[in-house]
Amino acid sequence: MNSRMLKLIAAITTFAALLIPIRAQESNQIHYSVTSLGTLGGKLGSSAHSINDIGWIAGVANLTGDNVEHAALWRDGVITDLGTLGGSNSNVDFPVKNNGGLIAGFAQTSTIDPLGETFCTFTCNPTTGGACDGSNHSCLGFLWRNGVKEPLGTLGGNNSAALGVNNRGLVVGTAENITQDPACMPPQVLDYKAVTWLAGRIHELPAFPGDAIAAAVGVNDNNQVVGGSGNCGSGVGISPIFVHAILWQKDSVTDLGNLGGSINNVAFAINGRAQVVGASDLAGDNTGHAFLWQQGVMADLGTLTGDFSSAANGINNNGQVVGQSCNSDFSVCRAFLWQAGAMTDLNTLIPVGSRRHLP
Repeated sequence: MNSRMLKLIAAITTFAALLIPIRAQESNQIHYSVTSLGTLGGKLGSSAHSINDIGWIAGVANLTGDNVEHAALWRDGVITDLGTLGGSNSNVDFPVKNNGGLIAGFAQTSTIDPLGETFCTFTCNPTTGGACDGSNHSCLGFLWRNGVKEPLGTLGGNNSAALGVNNRGLVVGTAENITQDPACMPPQVLDYKAVTWLAGRIHELPAFPGDAIAAAVGVNDNNQVVGGSGNCGSGVGISPIFVHAILWQKDSVTDLGNLGGSINNVAFAINGRAQVVGASDLAGDNTGHAFLWQQGVMADLGTLTGDFSSAANGINNNGQVVGQSCNSDFSVCRAFLWQAGAMTDLNTLIPVGSRRHLP
């Protein structure tokens, strides 16, 4: 993933917030109140990445000193530190669709990566892009439930990352194998593949034919999995070069197509109606837009007025899409809601005069 796509889909905000819908008395339009969720003691930020149907919110938050960050769970007004696997940092980086209290993420171990890789990216200062302490350690995917973390394995390599889990307990993500790929961008050495874990057993999903790497990002309760495949970058959190947005049904691979570009094509989420959202480059690969794929057709969702790029990160069973739209230098990004063919800046639906900005 190049720096443009990375900035668009993985920018860390300066606060984690909960949007609560309220219906305006004077109309039927939905507006939102904003509640800051707080940090684990840090001053520079936290970021909420996931909310399930029972209101559990998961993401990441800085600890005191802003040198490390941990996966965090916000529920009933209380923040819980989900800890690590012996290293310094951890994260729940993508929406988790489990309503039974099962949370998937990735965390550093106590072992410095033996190949010098920085597979999992942790950024403690959202302004400068400063890396967290210990980012040279290996990391593994994990499952958390009721205070207990279960580490998830690899395909023989040193790193893995769990990126989603459905209500049937199927976990999706990516894991390194033992193939040293000279095409990888340093410091990455090994290829990594899309995988699922179920009851602790790992299963490799096939990449699109000819592609070296893949990552599974989203899954619905029908066990349909989406993500991307392409060329080896410098780590799953930094710059995988996704060429194909992919839908996996069992071990069948479907290329979802693109919006004209040859790279930065990746699917992030799928709902129960098999509607898929993600991001795809336009022709020329100078910018990319959010897309909605359904029944074999990929539709360009565009951007908010005046913006340059967009990405869609989630979709519910009502077909409502959420994501981010940014200007040309990514200095201003805005959260959006897309529904019924229209994209709305969520900042226009929060109270006038609010000091919060929804990026």
